[in-house]
Amino acid sequence: MAEQVQVYTITAPGFYGLNTQDSSLDLSSGFALIANNCVIDQYGRVGARKGWTKVNSSENADLSTNNITSMGELITTDATSYTILAGNNKLFKLSGTSLVTLTYGGGGVAPTISASNWQMVSLAGALYLFQSGHDPLVFDPSLSTTTYRRISELTGYGGTVQLGNTAISAYGRIWTADVSSDKVTVQWCDTKLANKWGSGTAGTLDTTTVWPRGGDQIVALGAHNGFLFIFGKNNILVYQGATTPSTMSLQDVITGIGCIARDSVAHTGTDLIFLSSTGVRSALRTIQEKSMPLRDLSKNVRNDLISYVGGETLANIKSVYNSKEAFYLLTLPTYNMVYCFDLKAMLQDGAARVTTWDTIDPKSLLSKQDGTLYLGKAGYLATYTGYNDDTSTYRFQYFTNNADLGNPSATSILKKIRAVVIGGSNQYVVFKWGYDFTGNYHSESAFIPSQTVAYYGVSEYNTTAEYSGGAALQTLSVYPTGSGKIVQTGYEADINVYPLSIQKLEIFAKEGKIY
Repeated sequence: MAEQVQVYTITAPGFYGLNTQDSSLDLSSGFALIANNCVIDQYGRVGARKGWTKVNSSENADLSTNNITSMGELITTDATSYTILAGNNKLFKLSGTSLVTLTYGGGGVAPTISASNWQMVSLAGALYLFQSGHDPLVFDPSLSTTTYRRISELTGYGGTVQLGNTAISAYGRIWTADVSSDKVTVQWCDTKLANKWGSGTAGTLDTTTVWPRGGDQIVALGAHNGFLFIFGKNNILVYQGATTPSTMSLQDVITGIGCIARDSVAHTGTDLIFLSSTGVRSALRTIQEKSMPLRDLSKNVRNDLISYVGGETLANIKSVYNSKEAFYLLTLPTYNMVYCFDLKAMLQDGAARVTTWDTIDPKSLLSKQDGTLYLGKAGYLATYTGYNDDTSTYRFQYFTNNADLGNPSATSILKKIRAVVIGGSNQYVVFKWGYDFTGNYHSESAFIPSQTVAYYGVSEYNTTAEYSGGAALQTLSVYPTGSGKIVQTGYEADINVYPLSIQKLEIFAKEGKIY
């Protein structure tokens, strides 16, 4: 009697994101071994990320083709938004679709700017810039919309603002730390007065005797729910009552876990996310779990991520949390790699659903208050929007885990692979399949006919939603050849204008030789 065709169904392909950490044979079918240039969409499907579009219509001569390496947003009391950018040792302001060079307006000798890795924070209608070895600067549109000056050149300046490398704006003041010659002192200004650093409620905190295990160095600062977080390389200090710093007290010390990259710290509204030596972590969960490094957001990709970080210049790592997309992005520019951590829904073990991007290559990131996501590029500012990379296609890739299709003792003879996709138009989806871990894949293409795909509307998250125009579900099928005990399938498509997600997969196979 002929063997019956069996159907192996994956109803939510890639729903759990990447897992390159565990044995592929032990993984749930919801995990992916490759999920590149992907996101987990709002409906839990693996789908193509958005692309990027240039904001400035032409290069600024002072920036030329150099990278935009840091950015900040200032929103004034009249709700005017200013975007300030740094690159090529200069500062710029976004004006419409142009980058306008800011000039020095302090009235003295212009400061020497020898790098562009500023950390920018806003307070009381002005934007303040901090960078190691540099005079802290300020852009204050009430004084001038075309110039910057030193903080020390503000009217009424008093005390001495330290040349910190990290800064945050929280609880009505600026906090700064990480001076090249002093990596243990936190300094803060008077309430809403960034020109006052030695009077009023201004003050300092020496952490020398607070660090455990012989000491540490401040890498970054964070603030959440009235607490001040001081991130060392190997430890974290948590101070309560930071709204009144004169009486704040040490609440907690987390030992053995710290932050290794200043710009990896991002506030999600309910938590602080940061990069440690063990992976990407949640500050609040770290407090709860203390020294349990295995429970991190990047648990399912930990070894790969740590390997990339080990070859990276830590000062060049950037991150952002975007509330509109509900994801945390972490850049690894040496490898042209972005890790995307979906935070809409966590996995049961507390890990995030992770995908990667390898062709978008941002050198800096900024999430504006209105949800717009900016990417700093070489010579250009870009927005995360549409489904092209500056009018070019990019490759969407999703590969399942390895599976025995229900019988580990028998070979599987593939008869058909069927994919239900949503979106896409006038394009091919390349089906791939391989056997027994060889890494050699057969391939066959299936065509999505032309259709009208409207992808703007209001979603359940009150954000721009894909497919709201009623894009049709397409059922695509190919007829594979070959057989093997272990089967893996993959799906690739060049994204051009239209979004594309995978709804369901079905693998039809007959049982072959039994071992």
